[in-house]
Amino acid sequence: MTTPTPRRTLSILGTRGVPACHGGFETFAENFSIHLAERGWDVSVYCQEIGHAPIREEMWNGVRRIVVHVPKDSALGSILFDLKAILHARKHSRNCLTLGYNTAIFNILLRGRGIRTLMNMDGIEWARAKWSLPARAWLYLNEYIGAHVSETLIADHPEISRHLQRHTKAEKIVTIPYGAETPTNIDVSCFEKFGVEPGAYAMLVARPEPENSILEIVRGWAREKRGMPLLVLGNYTDESPYHCIVKSHESDEIRFVGGIYDHRVLASLRCHSSFYIHGHQVGGTNPSLVEALACGNPVLAHDNRFNRWVAGDAALFFASEDECSTKIGTMIADKGLLANLATNARKRHAEALTLDKVNRQYEEICTDPRTGI
Repeated sequence: MTTPTPRRTLSILGTRGVPACHGGFETFAENFSIHLAERGWDVSVYCQEIGHAPIREEMWNGVRRIVVHVPKDSALGSILFDLKAILHARKHSRNCLTLGYNTAIFNILLRGRGIRTLMNMDGIEWARAKWSLPARAWLYLNEYIGAHVSETLIADHPEISRHLQRHTKAEKIVTIPYGAETPTNIDVSCFEKFGVEPGAYAMLVARPEPENSILEIVRGWAREKRGMPLLVLGNYTDESPYHCIVKSHESDEIRFVGGIYDHRVLASLRCHSSFYIHGHQVGGTNPSLVEALACGNPVLAHDNRFNRWVAGDAALFFASEDECSTKIGTMIADKGLLANLATNARKRHAEALTLDKVNRQYEEICTDPRTGI
């Protein structure tokens, strides 16, 4: 009698959960978990909810959502969520993929039970300007712990891989960038809501933080009459001084349209954008930049080692507010340049950044060599 082949299993930790409605890690967790489920894996994703209730499990698109409640949405709430998720996974999982190292110290509990652990090490989180000195120390400590406690480290960029080699041997690190699908069946019905015409606006999609160069970009845009609007996507509040300074530049040509988490609307806006501006200074492969390339967007990006590797010949680069303003003018005026950058964007996406290619690379390293499944 033939012994049935056991199902391959994976638990995904470190995100707020699926379906995605926050950031890049959640989008990746959604895409990858569905990919695994369709290929016969038993895959679970830990999901954070606010409230007081026991852990519950429910199925969504073939994926098991393990819902963990915390009292409130805060930094401490996220740490508590990660701890509760780890304690549950410690009893119920064999293979775990953790997205981000912010609470890597808890993963010691997994290794202590012999659970196979893989960790996406994200960007150089402790280097972000928004963190206080104690927060930076906590993040650096967890980067160090994550590099040592995880069996396999995943770097989303070659520069992140080189950075991690300060902590551990290169053989332990696998470099896999983020991927994105090229949108299809684009719906243009949303354009009336935003008061724009297809091809007659530029886009900026980023969390409103200083290291994303948003203030420099809006100031650079505002220096001249551009004849087209810049749509700034992201959640801005009156409680943040930085947000208020950025929004003080709001005008008919600089429009703050809030955070947009409807994938169809965001894809429509991307695909019909004249070009995309990417100001991220810190981190590895940013999902928003990958999504822009998947849509064939010409890119104007902050000049650093991370963005240059991702965008390559699909972008112009700026290193200052003055240069940003000048390059904006160049891109608006030169339609031939935009066409060449768009062609290069599609080529760069196809060669390394497709969603299917990235999902298959992740699936390969998540297969447990000890069990052969």
